Parts: sequence; structure tokens; C-alpha cells
Amino acid sequence: MVALTKQLAPAEGYTETLLNGVTIMRSNRPLTHTQALYEPSIVIVLQGRKQGMHGGKLYVYDAQHYLVLSVPLPFTTETQASEAEPMLGIALRIDPSITAELSVAIEAEESPHSVPATLYATRLDDKLQDATLRLLEALTSPLEAKLIGPSIYREITYRVLIGEQGGSLRAAYQQGTNFGRIAKVLRRIHTQYDLDLDVATLAGEAHLSVPAFHAHFKAVTATSPIQYIKAIRLHQARMMMIRNGISAGSAAEQVGYESPSQFSREFKRQFGRSPTDEVRHLKEVMALTPATHRRENSRRTQHRYPHLRETARTLPKLAG
Repeated sequence: MVALTKQLAPAEGYTETLLNGVTIMRSNRPLTHTQALYEPSIVIVLQGRKQGMHGGKLYVYDAQHYLVLSVPLPFTTETQASEAEPMLGIALRIDPSITAELSVAIEAEESPHSVPATLYATRLDDKLQDATLRLLEALTSPLEAKLIGPSIYREITYRVLIGEQGGSLRAAYQQGTNFGRIAKVLRRIHTQYDLDLDVATLAGEAHLSVPAFHAHFKAVTATSPIQYIKAIRLHQARMMMIRNGISAGSAAEQVGYESPSQFSREFKRQFGRSPTDEVRHLKEVMALTPATHRRENSRRTQHRYPHLRETARTLPKLAG
């Protein structure tokens, strides 16, 4: 798995794969106290070690343990890695519809119910490890990534849902619970952070009173709605500056800030550095590399089979 991961991600940072929602992570150096923003994800580390701190709790994910996040969440991470032994991992974005569908089917067969969890780290068992290996193998081939990659991705989701702490993830996708209502609001904030988001409106969308919304929101995220919205905007602005090369002023405007000076103050308070210094510090570590196999194999295929060029235009893209 380490050899396949190195092949799929020759560069440091994040590398897209041929399957939408699946990204390879690589770090050739140790990183301390890094502010991170994870989507709802399954994160499997194959070499090295990462640990995250959230709500006063420490979560370790390494070659024996994987991390699961049921909601979009900013938290602090540390990475143990070196040039000789880089940290290598694979992150699978959780698909809400697939996860909810599988959760309902599993709950129909299993009666015990668990308490929803925002995130957890748990042991990587043999069957999940085997499915991860098969996914990595499939991602080295455009045809296999397209034809069998989605089924392996679905199997990995299933393995996580029936895993040692899978009940916590299944519970997070139950309809009508307070956790589910907050999770829905978090997904909205995560995608519409540039809009005017006021707490009263968000509470109404969750069908909760404002005091109850505050209480349940903090229980899920360990912070207040206002602080969470601010953190999401700052994380998104940082990512725009790192990956799109835009200025701090432009990033501030795109995430909903009206005052560039306020943005700079809050950015430094969040990350401990000015926007310019933070971008310089993390540009390599958080760089996003497109899936190289797709481009190389596509050129090779079109050279050998020119009649496929038009057909290829009608096929859906598997990666962004």
C-alpha cells in the first residue's frame, strides 16, 4: 500500500485521484500545530502518524487506526513524518446519500443504537485494510478506477459503518435527531460560507429555538455558531490563497468579509501568522496536485485509439 500511495502521490501535499472524493495525502516533514479543516471524511494513514486535537480530546490516526469525521470540522493536527519515511494516507469524502442508505439497511438488521459522534479514531481491521489495498490498486488504472472504484468506495463506507465505532457514524445520519439537524446546518455553512448567515435563521432551519440551537451546536462542534462560521471562512480563504494564488483582499471578499483589515486581524488570531506569512509557510504542504495518471493515460489512449476522442467527451468526469 505504501508503494502504491507513493506512485499515486509523488509530490508532497494533496493529490487528486481518478475517483471523485478520494484524495492522497503526503508529507515529507513533521508538522506541528497545523490548523486543518476536514470535510466529513474517512482518513486512513498508511505510513507515519497524525493526531488531531478537538474539544480538549486527542485523536491518533496511524497505520493501525483510521479517523472518521461525520461533519465538516476545523481542528488542530500534528504530523509525524520524515523525508526517509513520509506520512502517506488516503482521505475518502463521506457521501451522505450512500452513508444514509447503508446506515438504514444496517440498522434494520442490528438493534443496538449508539450515540452520534462528531469524530472518532478506531482500529483498522483486516477487511477494511484489504478493501483499501484494492482501492489503491484500482486507482492506478483509469478503467478500473471508473468501473470498480465506486463499488470499492461503497464497500469501505460499509466496513466503516459496521466497524468497532461505526454505530456512532450511523447515528449521525439518522433523520430527526438533534445531531442530524445540526449536521445539516454545518453542511450548509460549509458550502455557503460566503452568504450572510445569522444564528436565528440557522436555528429556524434546524427547527430549534435559539438557546437550544446554541446548546446542541456546541455539543457537536465544541464552539459557538459565530465562531464556527468565522473559522470556516478563514480556513476557506487560506485555501484559496494557497491553491489559487489570490491576494488576501480578494480571498476576504470571496468568503464574505467586507473589511480587509478585520479579515487580517482575525486571520492572524486564528492561525498565528499574517495571511502572507501563512501562505508562504504552507504553500507546499497544502498544495493540490491533479490526478497525473488520468492525464498520462488519456494522452496514451487517444494516441492509440483516436476514434475514442469524441466518445470520451460524453463520459462523466470522475475527478474534479
